[in-house]
Amino acid sequence: MEKLQIKLNLRDRKIKNLEMKKGIIVLIALIAAFSGSVKADEGMWLPALVQKLNIDKMHAMGCELTADQIYSINHSSLKDAVVALDHGSCTGELISPDGLLLTNHHCGFGEIQAHSTVEHDYLKDGFWAKSRDQELPNPGKTVSFLISIKDVTAKIDSALTPDMDENAREAKVEEVASKIERAASEGTDYQARVRSFFESNKYYLFVYETFRDVRLVGAPPQSIGKFGGDTDNWEWPRHTGDFSMFRVYCSPDGKPADYSPDNVPYHPKHFLPISLKGVHKGDFTMVMGYPGRTERYKTSYGVQYTMNVTNEVRTKVRAKKLAIIKKYMDTGTKARIQYASKYARSANYYKYSIGQNKGLKALDVIADKKALEKRFTAWIDEDSSREAKYGKALSMIKDAYTNTDDEVAGAYMREAFLRGPEIFTLAMRANGLYEVMKNQPENKEAIKAMSARIQGSLDDFFKDYNAPTDEKLVAALSKIYADNVDPKYYPAYLNTIKDKYKGDYSKFAEKMFKKTIFANKASLIAFLNAPSLKVLKKDPAFQATEQIIDAMRVINSDNMKTVPELEKGRRLFVAGLMKMDKGQNLYPDANSTMRLTYGTVGGYSPRDAVWYKYYTTLVGYIQKDIPGDDEFDTPQRLKDLYYAKDYGQYADKDGTLHTCFITNNDITGGNSGSPVINAKGELVGAAFDGNWEAMSGDIAFEPNIQRCICVDIRFVLWVIDKYAGATNLIDEMTIVR
Repeated sequence: MEKLQIKLNLRDRKIKNLEMKKGIIVLIALIAAFSGSVKADEGMWLPALVQKLNIDKMHAMGCELTADQIYSINHSSLKDAVVALDHGSCTGELISPDGLLLTNHHCGFGEIQAHSTVEHDYLKDGFWAKSRDQELPNPGKTVSFLISIKDVTAKIDSALTPDMDENAREAKVEEVASKIERAASEGTDYQARVRSFFESNKYYLFVYETFRDVRLVGAPPQSIGKFGGDTDNWEWPRHTGDFSMFRVYCSPDGKPADYSPDNVPYHPKHFLPISLKGVHKGDFTMVMGYPGRTERYKTSYGVQYTMNVTNEVRTKVRAKKLAIIKKYMDTGTKARIQYASKYARSANYYKYSIGQNKGLKALDVIADKKALEKRFTAWIDEDSSREAKYGKALSMIKDAYTNTDDEVAGAYMREAFLRGPEIFTLAMRANGLYEVMKNQPENKEAIKAMSARIQGSLDDFFKDYNAPTDEKLVAALSKIYADNVDPKYYPAYLNTIKDKYKGDYSKFAEKMFKKTIFANKASLIAFLNAPSLKVLKKDPAFQATEQIIDAMRVINSDNMKTVPELEKGRRLFVAGLMKMDKGQNLYPDANSTMRLTYGTVGGYSPRDAVWYKYYTTLVGYIQKDIPGDDEFDTPQRLKDLYYAKDYGQYADKDGTLHTCFITNNDITGGNSGSPVINAKGELVGAAFDGNWEAMSGDIAFEPNIQRCICVDIRFVLWVIDKYAGATNLIDEMTIVR
């Protein structure tokens, strides 16, 4: 009876998930002081500066490694086992001497989906390569190893002068940075990139080696790798086995190479040993990875913009988009596979934006920002030289946010069109072809090459495309754009809908899809085999796309009127903060470069009278089971193993199988798949999520409630070994018992 009630509660939670959150966050600010006894060291730190800034505190917290064991350019270190996937979309770690790589299931979701068919549904059934020749190639997927980090601020600053305006300053920075990058990569197969930090007050050079042959090795079924679906996303307690596995390949001489049957597994400089000891309350944990973006130095004006523009627009548009896609996905297996990855990508930050706004309000982050701005102003007023240098910073930022019509239009443009109907992004690929046919009709070779390039991408596009669904998206998202954006930023076809179609967006979309060559693979191929300027000019989807591009130009033109002053204001504000708080170790915002964070294992209190412990077990997984449900249906084999208590060497000393745990490490998007490393440098888990109560964390870190959700490495190994029987993978790892 108790199990039935749990299932019913979960089903109700799925229906009312977002509404139930309303009562959760409002009490956070009041109870935060009672949460947890150990605070994380806030910040995402550059590993090259660990010796200077962090190692003493890390040792005090229990770390047994030296700074040189964490980051070194002279010998192997932890940094050599941590990689950026696809230049920073996610993180992965090497766990064997033969290039075996672990990351999250949602980081490999696109590849798993791409290999799935109705006959071989790897999303539903999982995939396991029992031998190397069964591993699946993934064209376009990359793995980048960090070679070195170097401070180049002095070189760039020496080329700048105080009288430069922002545009001239930016151009000079680009010029000098390009020279530095060329010098660093010349004569090698490395890639060099100069990145700005602290709002362009510091600059560092990053050198990478990128491998292009990355093969899918293993993935659990979605009922494990995505267990809990959207309902559990950004939530704790969690029971998700969010992992997938790839292997890095290289040429026989160890160099990066495109896919070839002749390539061999890459032997990394360092790979992580795996601990079966588990984690306990208060244990030191370190996370290394590639966090995407934080905005901890954003002003109160910027926070208001994030809440009222970025997040509001995203949730409004994506709610409609997701509903349309989900309706199609529910029609059958083929539809589910086609749109699984698209739906997951869109749903992730749809829910995030809702949670971030709730968190920012509940924690009164704007008030905290205003208090900092007041202190900053008082500090400036103490010294006339400060007033001369930093005095206009806040007013510049404020003025840039005064008239946001163009910013609102830009936000709707990104969500409703650039991330909306796929027919527009497909038609945009023909823009270059159109320009050549119009301006250089005699250049037959260029026209042929462009046509072939577009045609070469169509198999992948149409494999996961449903024109009737996209037609519904065109109608619905065009209406949302028209209802919320100033008409001066309209693509012209929106006025046509209002005048000629009397506001009937569905009728317009229906006619467009009937007449366009872009909604049908055969018709588009026929056109590309004999491209015609006349046909392209008259195509309604191409016309609409060109009008969208024209509207983007108008938006960008208006936007550029305020961007230089906004950038200067931010740069001066952060420069002033660095002076005002000199002596404190300020950390830079995340920007998809390698960072290190450190903290401890522990629970937290999300609201009055509730305490979340730091780990979950397979017991909770079974308790959440809803047979037949698309989010909580538990695989029968997992249930059989559970009832047999067949946990093998992966059980905790308490006799249970731990599934996930939480730490107070400071992470964000891009850290997905990051290794969670113990005091000895051993892998104990993989980070995959943050908690709902701390969705404000990208703007304001809250140590009492912000948690990093990790899959326990013992659960990962149990799934590989006991559930999947892929002992070949276990055998190549170094396991510490």
